[in-house]
Amino acid sequence: MNLSASSPFYPVDPARIILETDHCLAFLDKHPVSEGHTLVLPLRPVASLYELDDPTHAEIWRAVCRVRAILVERFHPAGFTIGVNDGQAAGQTVAHAHVHVIPRYAGDAPDPRGGIRWVQPDKAKYWV
Repeated sequence: MNLSASSPFYPVDPARIILETDHCLAFLDKHPVSEGHTLVLPLRPVASLYELDDPTHAEIWRAVCRVRAILVERFHPAGFTIGVNDGQAAGQTVAHAHVHVIPRYAGDAPDPRGGIRWVQPDKAKYWV
């Protein structure tokens, strides 16, 4: 693993690693929202995905697709929430850009409609 020692995620326990490519790493979240919750991040620590060059940015999203397939095989979720907190106002607390791949399971929320819209609860139930 070539994750920079300057990353706030360093070191990552090798047992948590799901996937590693030339420019990114995917590993099980230390504080998972659900079983299989995985983070996909560039090996080079940047605060925002938008600081990456185009090939690395594309590789991150290809890795997200591969991780999703691995998680389907391993955990059999009913769906996924996939997201990025980009900036402090968006809830980013770790200054190393990463994508959350969160498996969702039937019954894990009383009413999953609205999904990520619940970051603004007064706007989540747009169908009402």
